Amino acid sequence: MRVAVTGAAGFIGGAVCRAAVTAGWQVYAFSRREFAIPGAVHHRWDIDTGRFIDPPEVDVVVHAAGAVTDWGPAAPIWRTNLDGTRHVVATFPGARLVHISSASVYDPYVPTVCAREDAAPVDRYLTPYAASKAAAERLLAGRPATVVLRPHAVYGPGDRTLLPRILDAVRGSALWMVGDGRTRQSLTSVDNLVAATLLACRPDAPAGVYNVADAEPVAVGDALREFLAARGLPARIRTLPVGPAWVLAGVAETAWRLARRLHPPRLTRYAIAHLAMERTLDLTAAREGLGLRPTPTSFEGAGAW
Repeated sequence: MRVAVTGAAGFIGGAVCRAAVTAGWQVYAFSRREFAIPGAVHHRWDIDTGRFIDPPEVDVVVHAAGAVTDWGPAAPIWRTNLDGTRHVVATFPGARLVHISSASVYDPYVPTVCAREDAAPVDRYLTPYAASKAAAERLLAGRPATVVLRPHAVYGPGDRTLLPRILDAVRGSALWMVGDGRTRQSLTSVDNLVAATLLACRPDAPAGVYNVADAEPVAVGDALREFLAARGLPARIRTLPVGPAWVLAGVAETAWRLARRLHPPRLTRYAIAHLAMERTLDLTAAREGLGLRPTPTSFEGAGAW
C-alpha cells in the first residue's frame, strides 16, 4: 500500500504515519515544516499555497492537515481547511481519499445525542473551524472513493490541543468546569482514530462518512477526574451553571476580540458547547462498514504524555 499523509508533523497525521510504517506500507509524509518519521519519505508542502507539483504515485491519501483552533482570524482557518482540502484533491485526483474531519460539524447549539452521520453538516456554527470543516465535507460530497471520518475530542500521547488546555485551566487545587459533570461525551483516543483511518484506507472499505469514537460514552466529570489522577494532580473539580457561563463566555469573547488578543479567553462558548452539552456519536456505521472495534476511553499512561 502506498499512502500519502498530509499534516504528518501533527498529532493525528504523525500517529497515522507511524502506524502505516509499522504496517509495512510505503509512506509519503507531507508537512509544512521539516521533521522526520523513520521509514517515511518526507515532502515539504504548505497545502494553503496550492497543489503539490510532481507528487508521488500513491494508492490512498490520508488528509490530516488542518487548522485546529477555536480562536483567531477566520481567513487562515478557511484557507487551510477548505482551500487546502481543494488543493489536496487536485494534487491526487485519482487516489482514494481518507479525510479527517470533526464532530464539530454537528449543530453546536443543541445536544448531540447518539448522532448519526446524516445529522450534519448544518447551517450554523460558533467558529470558523467548525464552519470550514463542514464546508470541506460539502466539497468532498460525491467524490468517488472518499471516506470522511468524524472524531470528537481526540486525545492521547502527542495531543497539543485538548488535554494541554485542560491542564492549563487547573488553578491551585481546583479545575472549574461548566455543567454538573454528568454530561455524556464520546471521546476519541488517537489509537481508535488511527485504527479507523487504516481500515478506511483499504480499497474494499465502503466510501462514506463515519463517526469515530471510543467504545462507549463517558461522563465528562469522571473522565476529567481519571485524567487528572493519571497525571498525579490532586485537583478538585468545581462546577459552574451552564446558562450564566454561556453569557459570561460570550462577553469575554467580545472583549477579547475588541482587544485583538491572540489567545482565547479561558471560557469560550465553543468549549461549553463541546463539554457541557451531550456530545455522543452513533458508531454503527464505523463498526459495520469499516469493521472498527473501538477500545474504551482510557488515560492509562497519561502521566508520561
